[in-house]
Amino acid sequence: MMNIPLLDLRAQYENIREEIDAAVMGVVHSGRFILGPEGEALEREIAAFCGAEHAVGVANGTDALLLTLRALGVGPGDEVITTPFTFFASAETIAALGAVPVFADIDPLTLNMDITELERLITPRTKAIVAVHIFGQMLDMERLLACADAHGLAVIEDAAQAIGAARSGRRAGSWGRAGAFSFFPTKNLGAYGDGGMVVTNDGALAAELRVLRFHGCRTKYYHEEIGYNSRLDEIQAAVLRVKLRFLPRWNEARRRVAGIYDAALADLAAAGRLTLPGREAGGEPVYHLYVLRTPERERLAAGLRERGVASAVYYPVPLHLQKAFASLGYRAGDLPRAEQACAEALAIPCYPELTPDLLERVIAAVRDYV
Repeated sequence: MMNIPLLDLRAQYENIREEIDAAVMGVVHSGRFILGPEGEALEREIAAFCGAEHAVGVANGTDALLLTLRALGVGPGDEVITTPFTFFASAETIAALGAVPVFADIDPLTLNMDITELERLITPRTKAIVAVHIFGQMLDMERLLACADAHGLAVIEDAAQAIGAARSGRRAGSWGRAGAFSFFPTKNLGAYGDGGMVVTNDGALAAELRVLRFHGCRTKYYHEEIGYNSRLDEIQAAVLRVKLRFLPRWNEARRRVAGIYDAALADLAAAGRLTLPGREAGGEPVYHLYVLRTPERERLAAGLRERGVASAVYYPVPLHLQKAFASLGYRAGDLPRAEQACAEALAIPCYPELTPDLLERVIAAVRDYV
């Protein structure tokens, strides 16, 4: 009996092999590998997909955040509020610019940042908010932007896990000053290597991002400022252009899988044996991950493994307790909801290529060991 992986990129490739192979070989034959027509076309297509005026390709999702924060003037002495329940890059990029990450605890249902907690943490030194749409579930952006506007704060959407997610008819990335995306291979829209993108409705910000990504140049060899080497290469852009055509279908399939899990495991949730993914009211998530929560996570993970079902912990240590941020002075117990989520969260397979038979096996394995 075959094992069921957390994500099956091989199966995805087999379904679109001809288009992918043609796109890659087209770049090889063109001889254009950096900042060429594929990247320019992808920028236009991503901007249109997200409902934004501009898109700027960069080397990876981390740089999408870093360059955006830099372009918005975040630097030493500034504070930037974000969530402790996310991948390290969401806060690493703040610290890399000499600013201070400030962590707001999370909502226990959706696992997104608690906006009430965020409001409590705003000080005169607060410069911006990095709003993470965790696991493909958008934050309540109407409420967040009302708070940010009242205090004159820039909002950067960390939409690395949320391309195609929406609320109130607007897609992730189009709400704040900018939205940062990752095309890491495991993302809903994944490259065959690293890649990232920033979308924005601010033309001046987009122009500055283009300067920063290319060594501080507007004109080659004329450097106006210290920049970065952060360019999305043509092969990755070509792959992503193919995959973007399938993304709405894939995201809908993820929602369908999540709905099957919700229905099949509802009785366990009602009995208090499991916590299923919560949902922001009015949101349209894309389920980058389907994350269960249970105090008996290790037992569940071991039981799934025995049945050939992969699972993974997202995330084992909240950011405020990471060694790299020890100087910030946080202690265990300071952000209890994030800490509890890190102790209980377990992702199970959720991807478009899951067949009904495989879904039944995953569900049966979960039920056997809860």
